[in-house]
Amino acid sequence: MSLALWIAAGLLAVVALTGGITKAFVPRQKLAAVRGGGWAAGIGAGSVKALGILELLAAIGLVLPAVVGIAPVLVPVTAVCWAVLMVGAVITHGRRGEALYVVANLVYLVLAAFLAWGRFGPGSYVG
Repeated sequence: MSLALWIAAGLLAVVALTGGITKAFVPRQKLAAVRGGGWAAGIGAGSVKALGILELLAAIGLVLPAVVGIAPVLVPVTAVCWAVLMVGAVITHGRRGEALYVVANLVYLVLAAFLAWGRFGPGSYVG
């Protein structure tokens, strides 16, 4: 179980890192022009960057607390926050008719829910 939770955390961290770098450092106009990035055209550049920073923080929060053993409860807390973010992403892509991105975000949401459940419950770090 612990291995599955580590894999889920690692996968989500990679997704968060990739998305965070893109949103934080790629200009909004460029992001809005690529497939799946059209949502960025409807919000301000500051909001896109804020989402990017949140995703970068999530990438850190999904693995670092457990790796260093300091406040490992932050891993499931971050997973819950990531799940909430993914609900917003599902709604946004759903409204735009982007089914592929809806499915991808649902997968991330399920992984985050699994991670939160596992780390708050049977796979917690408390031992």
